[in-house]
Amino acid sequence: MNHKAIINLYPQVVSVSDNYGAVDVNGNKVEVDMDAVNAWIDPDAYKFSRASEYPTIGDQLDALYHAGVFPEDMAAQIQAVKERYPKT
Repeated sequence: MNHKAIINLYPQVVSVSDNYGAVDVNGNKVEVDMDAVNAWIDPDAYKFSRASEYPTIGDQLDALYHAGVFPEDMAAQIQAVKERYPKT
């Protein structure tokens, strides 16, 4: 059961359970159209797909540093840290 779809399609639903279905604030069962639930597309799904495939923030920043696109003072701070803690 797609709990997120039910919550988004039925604003009166306060709880969804695989065993008991959807209920409102008074504990009354809310009838759910499973065709509508199954057809629902999460508008935020792209965020999770993108986040899992982007390089880490550290890798992105390292690439920018090595490409020379940081302001001079920021590059100097990064270089100072790299020199203080060299790779072993």
